[in-house]
Amino acid sequence: MLALEMFRSLPRHVAGRAVGGRVPGLLSGFAAPLRLVTREAPRVDRPGWARLRTRVSGICGSDLGALSGRTSLYFSAVSSLPFVPGHEVVAELLDDCKDLPAGTRVVLDPVLACATRGVEPCEACRVGATNRCSRITVGHLAPGLQTGFCRDTGGGWGQQLVAHRSQLHPVAEGLDDHQALLLEPLACAVHTALRAGVSSGDRVLVSGAGAVGLFATLALRELTPAGHVTVVAKHPHQRELALALGATDVVAPREVLRRVRRTTGAFQVSPQLHAPYLLGGVDVAIDAVGSRGSLETALQSTRAGGRVVLSGMPAAADLSAAWFRELELVGTYASAAREPLHGAEGGARAGRAAFDLAADLAAHDAVARIAGSVATYPLHRWREALDHAHAAGRLGTVKVAFDPRRTD
Repeated sequence: MLALEMFRSLPRHVAGRAVGGRVPGLLSGFAAPLRLVTREAPRVDRPGWARLRTRVSGICGSDLGALSGRTSLYFSAVSSLPFVPGHEVVAELLDDCKDLPAGTRVVLDPVLACATRGVEPCEACRVGATNRCSRITVGHLAPGLQTGFCRDTGGGWGQQLVAHRSQLHPVAEGLDDHQALLLEPLACAVHTALRAGVSSGDRVLVSGAGAVGLFATLALRELTPAGHVTVVAKHPHQRELALALGATDVVAPREVLRRVRRTTGAFQVSPQLHAPYLLGGVDVAIDAVGSRGSLETALQSTRAGGRVVLSGMPAAADLSAAWFRELELVGTYASAAREPLHGAEGGARAGRAAFDLAADLAAHDAVARIAGSVATYPLHRWREALDHAHAAGRLGTVKVAFDPRRTD
């Protein structure tokens, strides 16, 4: 089969880390530890597994981070090279898989938890917190926190992959492939919004308006009792989408402190040789980018005792505010098989899978608008696709993806 394969290359890792942020084109050129190869399709040799043919697979910020060398070596222990990237996957089953017949169109929950590895459930998996699985390096699979980071399963950036029944969610007939492609990032947004612990009327800042920030805004509005929601956006189309998805207001990065100060009554202070910050501010801030600038914006805008949620894979940042203002730092990774919903807003939705809640959100008009603008590329145009993904915000795109079926 044809696939894009990420391989180990220390020189390319160093080159990408050194200059990739300033010259993103290098990450689709000589500095990318990625190659188009013909390789054997992954095989199924255990019950509960099936082969899948990829229909479309998204390019996520975590994929770009891995290619650029920005991803911390912390994750080297829970991945196994070489691997085929691609964890946002819409595919069709090539085999019957328990109750799902061959030909069923599915989306993938990429987390490779205990059930996929054939081991007894760990404490987290027993309660449905599969994204916190502590067995992601053992069992009959090579280490891998997710499909798309494991050498044994394949990934969506290839024509075929394999998956366990516990990972598969059938796609409703009313959703086209591009709408279905958004279910995995929507599920992550559901988890982010619920992990944020928003109380009734809380003022929330979402730092970033790419796919992560936009979908988190929708989930906050639909699943939590958030009050005023401010979204930080760089580009006009992001501003329009954020408002359509439930933002109270949208601000440019340079305006954040001024606007938050005005809406919360906070005081702004200006240290020597350091960016200004607020005394007071929002109750909850979500870093939806993972860049140093985005995280520091969240830290500098949150009131003492407030909460900062790390939704984008975080970069190094000055954590003085977390210490001085006694901020809670909350990580949010992937999505869970059972999401706890508390209080009046939970009701019958409590304990549902994030993917089920995401399917409800996918019916939103603005999500359909985003799906209609998905840009897809065949595998052999991977350099062009990565260039587009790196510049997606500037080019007015929310999601870029591969369609391995295409040959044009």
